[in-house]
Amino acid sequence: MTSGKNGLTYADAGVDIDAGNALVDRIKPAAKRTNRSGVMSGLGGFGALFDLKDAGYSDPILVGATDGVGTKLRIAIDTGLVDGVGIDLVAMCVNDLVCQGAEPLFFLDYFATGKLETETAARIIEGIAEGCVRSGCALIGGETAEMPGMYPEGDFDLAGFSVGAMERGTALPAGVVEGDVLLGLASDGVHSNGYSLVRKIVELSGLGWDADCPFSEGTLGEALLTPTRLYVKQSLAAVRAGGVHALAHITGGGLTENLPRVLPEDLGADIDLDAWELPGVFKWMAEVGGIAEAEMLKTFNCGMGMILSVSGERADELVAVLKDEGETVTRLGTVTAGAGMRYTGKLL
Repeated sequence: MTSGKNGLTYADAGVDIDAGNALVDRIKPAAKRTNRSGVMSGLGGFGALFDLKDAGYSDPILVGATDGVGTKLRIAIDTGLVDGVGIDLVAMCVNDLVCQGAEPLFFLDYFATGKLETETAARIIEGIAEGCVRSGCALIGGETAEMPGMYPEGDFDLAGFSVGAMERGTALPAGVVEGDVLLGLASDGVHSNGYSLVRKIVELSGLGWDADCPFSEGTLGEALLTPTRLYVKQSLAAVRAGGVHALAHITGGGLTENLPRVLPEDLGADIDLDAWELPGVFKWMAEVGGIAEAEMLKTFNCGMGMILSVSGERADELVAVLKDEGETVTRLGTVTAGAGMRYTGKLL
């Protein structure tokens, strides 16, 4: 085959296929760590295969979820601390799946950048694999897109896609009634929502990402990049124990917006804000930004990353199950007649 007059290659246009192949080879061991029952084929094909019967399902309903990490990525890019954002990506998808009563089965990622830096990309995808291991789902595929001219140097974007399953007739929420006890599972910090406001607060503080963190050890950047907590295995353990009527992942919209999503239209919730201590990161942000309590509750998880609505008769047993799974559990309040969130006590 003869070459063209100008001899241009795809690499001359800014796309390095060899670098992409090197990345696939680098991440294969990480993907292999996530292997689970049901996986038939993974990386390398045009698609990935999964056998639901081999995974133990007889009459399954599939549940899908997709999400990203939002502007938390800006901090990761600016600091070079990219190892945890893959965990964030997985958590934002699989924590939503479990709220439907589904077990996450497999995960696919989409990583896009202007120029592929193999080491950086590998660290991100290894974080994705770690999130999959922690939540019991398999990393079976994905896409790495090198798109010159679309992203500034060093920038990248992430999206994630997860599929879970449950047996027919076991979907949540179901059976929420007045008098249900609300159990809160502690967050590991800000998780992956509200970061446009977080970055504005940091700007107002005058601190850099490498400054000593004013509310915990390490740098401010390290603290704010603490990965989203994964609630999958512990939530499924509670669901399988019986008595769980609903789960709410506390993401964008905070407690105020997310808990009502799993309650019947005629029911609301009473929440005791004195039931838990507001973590230091939220106290610091509220002080620096002069943020009102209502705004904090509507924007951030405020220390509660997942809320379960459970039968009052089973609440003590479920608290024990969750604690055995390593969770810090707080009785936040109860489900009440009449729509809306009602708060007592003080958060700030």
